[in-house]
Amino acid sequence: MSARKTTVYSMVLVGVVSMAIGMVITSRLDLSSSSSAQTSTAPPMNSNPIVGSIDANTFRAIAKAQTPMVVNIRTESRRRTQELTDFFGGDDLLRRFFGTPEQRPQPEEEVTEGAGTGFLIDDEGFILTNNHVVEDATRIQVGFFEGEAGEFFEAEIIGRDQLSDSALIKLVELPNRDLSVAKFGDSDQMEPGDWVMAIGNPFNLAHTVTVGVISAIGRPFPVAEGRSQDVLQTDAAINPGNSGGPLLNIRGEVIGINTAIVSNRASNLGIGFAIPINVIRELLPQLREGKVTRGRIGIQITRVQQEAVEAFGLSDRRGAVVSSVEPGGPASAGGLQPGDVIVEFNGETVEDTSDLQNKVVKTPPDTTVPVTIVRDRERTTLEITIAELDLENEGQDRSARTENLDTGFGMTLTDLTGQLSRRLRAPSDISGAVVSALQDRGAAARGGIQRGDIILEINRTEITQATEATS
Repeated sequence: MSARKTTVYSMVLVGVVSMAIGMVITSRLDLSSSSSAQTSTAPPMNSNPIVGSIDANTFRAIAKAQTPMVVNIRTESRRRTQELTDFFGGDDLLRRFFGTPEQRPQPEEEVTEGAGTGFLIDDEGFILTNNHVVEDATRIQVGFFEGEAGEFFEAEIIGRDQLSDSALIKLVELPNRDLSVAKFGDSDQMEPGDWVMAIGNPFNLAHTVTVGVISAIGRPFPVAEGRSQDVLQTDAAINPGNSGGPLLNIRGEVIGINTAIVSNRASNLGIGFAIPINVIRELLPQLREGKVTRGRIGIQITRVQQEAVEAFGLSDRRGAVVSSVEPGGPASAGGLQPGDVIVEFNGETVEDTSDLQNKVVKTPPDTTVPVTIVRDRERTTLEITIAELDLENEGQDRSARTENLDTGFGMTLTDLTGQLSRRLRAPSDISGAVVSALQDRGAAARGGIQRGDIILEINRTEITQATEATS
């Protein structure tokens, strides 16, 4: 019997260097895009084609010109230390050693420090950074890479958005000098192979410049449970502390905000991710108002598999399959049903699940939009009124709902309803759980289970609904 060595890689947010006072624990890093100075609307972007050659002075010139608009962000947050009864589970033996809660001092607050990066977008002191850099901060300080050495200025949060991992903060008082501000490029122009530069504060090493290329575009990146954001992938070295800093094109324009890296905890693997600046630019007016509103329709979706194209009556794999519908939600009220394939949303073709998610969240709440679906091989259009997305409540609802559950075996199940039974042409007298999603290399897929299979028994135990497969 031979042992197999496995290397574990993880996705790491890299924007904040966190520490208990006096001891470093961890850090995070991000890339960001730049913008020109404006206060009431989103800054303009330069969509002109990127042309010209690169010489020995290109990156030196970019670093010299753009470093002044990049800032070092320090944060403080407070958390209550955990009681021993919580840590040890309230064991009676440990109680005799450590006493009861009444006999012990009450939990104290621990001050945690963090560090990240940001960049100025106007001369009034507005700064873009990552949400994860400042979301728990009780104090924010900003330092400049030039000018007042070692001097930090107080800042406050203006608006945050979890789905784009973006935050807008503002200096409480301006330094006594002119401020350099970022310029926005067009992130939609970026293609694999394009040169980029990251400037930031990795490991508290301020004014660090790294260079690389765009490795890929449109990478789905998880930003919340069941939700993702398409990001830019780059091999420009980014490390903990770079979070919120700018990713620049060769004109020195911001085209992304660095937010995460892939790491095996031993080294930088050259795989970093940045939120495209065009995404952030669209949100800036709402960030300035202090709240970003998003749309939702109350469904869970999966990709159209190649083997299902003909069965659905489609011409290709474009679209998104509805795997479950929230009872009483907007989609349910509009007539959407499990098994429907959404092919158009508000008059625009739906390319895939990520495209549909982006279209829905960008639609203002209370807007009624046409949604074209394929049902039983026929196209029909429904009218659905968009609701407002509440990520906190959605997460609670998702964990409480039973109609679409992760089994832990690399497959997701939903209850076999009468309608699904008819769609799958299953016998009318059986009950069970339908496989609505599969992880490509999960245990279920390796065992031969396919999407659309009906689970009747697990370990000789009859399954009549999805919850029984996860208990």
